[in-house]
Amino acid sequence: MNPFETIIFAEIVATIFYTALGVGLLIVSWIVIEWLTPFSLRREVEEEQNMAIAVLMGSLFLAISILIAAVIVSG
Repeated sequence: MNPFETIIFAEIVATIFYTALGVGLLIVSWIVIEWLTPFSLRREVEEEQNMAIAVLMGSLFLAISILIAAVIVSG
């Protein structure tokens, strides 16, 4: 059996849609986090080389990604 025969077009479209939805939600969460902080996170990470904020933001985005994936899978 050809493995490409088992892939249904609707599954491909759903995968693309949920990928775009997840990335969009991550972008929205970045905007909200940037809006809530009293300083620029981008400047702190890029210019000031603040490793603590970089690790914190990476951990936060990993947690948000896991939550988004869990919601998408359960829906």
